[in-house]
Amino acid sequence: MAKDSSAHHLYHVGNWMPADHKAHKEWLAGVIQEVDDNAPLHPVLEEFKTLIETNTRVYMLLASMFNEVPRRKRYGHDPTGNPEIRDYSHFLQVLNHLLTTAPSWTDKSHRVGLVGLPINAVLDWPMGTPSGYAAFLDPEINQQLKKILNVWGEYLRSPASADVLGASKHGWFGETGLRDLTAVAKIGPVAATNLQFGDMFECDASAPNHGFKSWDHFFTRQFREGIRPVAEPENGKVIANACESKPFKTAHHIRARDKFWIKSQPYSVLDMLGHDSLASDFVGGTIYQAFLSALSYHRWHAPVSGKVVKAYVIDGTYYSEPLFEGVGNPEVDTNEIDMAGQVTSQGYITSTATRALIFIEADEPAIGLMAFVGVGMAEVSTCEITVKEGQRVQKGDEIGMFHFGGSTHCLIFRKGVDISGFPEPGMEDNVPVRGKLAVVS
Repeated sequence: MAKDSSAHHLYHVGNWMPADHKAHKEWLAGVIQEVDDNAPLHPVLEEFKTLIETNTRVYMLLASMFNEVPRRKRYGHDPTGNPEIRDYSHFLQVLNHLLTTAPSWTDKSHRVGLVGLPINAVLDWPMGTPSGYAAFLDPEINQQLKKILNVWGEYLRSPASADVLGASKHGWFGETGLRDLTAVAKIGPVAATNLQFGDMFECDASAPNHGFKSWDHFFTRQFREGIRPVAEPENGKVIANACESKPFKTAHHIRARDKFWIKSQPYSVLDMLGHDSLASDFVGGTIYQAFLSALSYHRWHAPVSGKVVKAYVIDGTYYSEPLFEGVGNPEVDTNEIDMAGQVTSQGYITSTATRALIFIEADEPAIGLMAFVGVGMAEVSTCEITVKEGQRVQKGDEIGMFHFGGSTHCLIFRKGVDISGFPEPGMEDNVPVRGKLAVVS
């Protein structure tokens, strides 16, 4: 738990938020200053307001979560002296502004960072309260949040959202943004080359915004042919990496059900797989989990060759984080909120967040049935599956993608499947998508 309000707190895996918490807070202060309190609310937010004001349970939860944020200076004001959001009416006005704003870079006071989760940034403190814990598990609240995020998604698919992609210092193709995007992609076979962004991705580097027509068009960009080769395509015992990602955890002998909401975040197979009829096949098996960077490639690829047995999306929560992240921590007597918030709860969200399930019967008998789980996080929770049940896939084929970003993913193998070689957590670079991930004995 961070306790020094004057320190620069480094946190947030995947670079979805600025590494420096002061940059995050200054961004939020700027948003609050820009909000027009007299602007009419978008119809989807008027609907949310009606739900809050006509449903006693929802009203209690949302009113209380702002009141439960500690009143100390660290929580009461941002570094510039501006007051934090302290009630749902102000929150709705800020949301109203964000619905027509795409994720962008911030470069204030020489602290550069990406605010890839703007709504998550607004909820940073309230999510860590006991009422916030209850609110963001509430089905009616999540149903309304889904509608709000769908509206934001429509904006991110529109030409207007491409404004943040420009070459200014706040743009994705500005000096800092383009440098970081290129550096993150220059791994694996292209690490030592002089390739630039336009050489690695399908785009037109001579066109405005590299030819991308919207924020979503940019975020679902594709590698050029040959940039990410498939690892040993004819060897069925070699597992290919499904997402461009950094390893989070490998777990063996996984249980059917476990207390995934506690600090150790053990995996709970039945909950992860939404109590699917195939879930029992994976009890006692192995899970590999890795998280995606905000600057990375966001499409998913088949880790094995085989037949798609099932493929569907489970709706889940959007801003739920466990109690151990906040002031309601039952394990420790604390009045502090963990600023890393949801993004450190990678294990927890595999059982709660919106997620895509793709079951594949591998051609390799030593693997058999395996599962891919694409997990959304906060506003980057739109999971699109691009394969159908009964379809055959070759190792390395595209099977889906995250829109507006991405979060984390898991590969799950049955009990008795002997796999070795998974990369260890703590790597500096991502494991290249379609590259060698592990080997089946």
